[in-house]
Amino acid sequence: MSCRNCVVSELQFEILLKGENNIAMLDMIVEHFNRRNLTITKKEQIVMIQESGVKEFLDFSRDYMEPELIYFRLDEMPWEHLAEIETVLEMQWIDDVIHRNAVVSYSQPIVNSRNEIYAYEVLSRFTREDGSLIFPNEIFAAAKTRGRLYALDRLCRMAAVKYAAVLKKKTFINFIPTSIYSPEYCLQSTVKLANLLEIDPNQFVFEVVESEQVDDIDHLKSILNYYNNKGFQYALDDVGEGYNTLEMLGDIKPHYMKLDMKYVQGVNKDFEKQNTAKQFLKKALEIGATPLAEGIETQEDFEWLKQIGYKLFQGYLFGKPSIEPQRTIA
Repeated sequence: MSCRNCVVSELQFEILLKGENNIAMLDMIVEHFNRRNLTITKKEQIVMIQESGVKEFLDFSRDYMEPELIYFRLDEMPWEHLAEIETVLEMQWIDDVIHRNAVVSYSQPIVNSRNEIYAYEVLSRFTREDGSLIFPNEIFAAAKTRGRLYALDRLCRMAAVKYAAVLKKKTFINFIPTSIYSPEYCLQSTVKLANLLEIDPNQFVFEVVESEQVDDIDHLKSILNYYNNKGFQYALDDVGEGYNTLEMLGDIKPHYMKLDMKYVQGVNKDFEKQNTAKQFLKKALEIGATPLAEGIETQEDFEWLKQIGYKLFQGYLFGKPSIEPQRTIA
């Protein structure tokens, strides 16, 4: 099995032509590309064009074709209007970030009810060539636009596994399930690296990032089963925000469930948030998952959640993400 998404290489665009005028120009376009030594392949109403030739095609289509009847896609993603292709071209900088392995791992402590560090979550930060930081939401949006989610997700996972050797405590590592084609194929390098570094699999908790909506629950389960069979644990992030119903969690059976910060911050005085937090806690205990509240910034919220039975806690109250692991809680 292979996927064009797994490595950084020149993108290949599928261009779909509709309309008699556009289709009539197909052979002429192919001949022109061949004369220019630009790679192109034709199949019925579709041409495959390398990124190096896309701008030339765009210029021609605007002058002599009907661009509103032309569509494109990457790697079997949904078809989009040709006008949107400029956005993909503008995001080319993400390829350089991945090629340079320009990721830095930070860690944030996760504490127990006694204010002791139980684990760390590893968070990825990315740098430009001048050393300045790129915001995570900016880089993941660019990776999604250019079909680079797998390559970026793998880069972050591998860096986090290496960082875990320094942490020497339970380590939560984020991953995007929709970026993974097949767990046996896409995740084997993660397992091999952990074995090479002689890290006990039980140290790792792979955390599903819910911000990337998971529609295919069976695919998610196949990924989590793969990790579980290798001795790793897994957590669900931002529960309460996604996964639609708490009942679905019983089918997935996570080792940890993280209550989203929108239900945590101010919970000590907000009845609706309290109700959500209690419902979440009940479900976590029913399925044997350890409940973890994230985004805690005040002592009052910490005390309230601890009093009703939450076991683990994360947030600025205990420590901000840092390059050097925080070893004690002030």
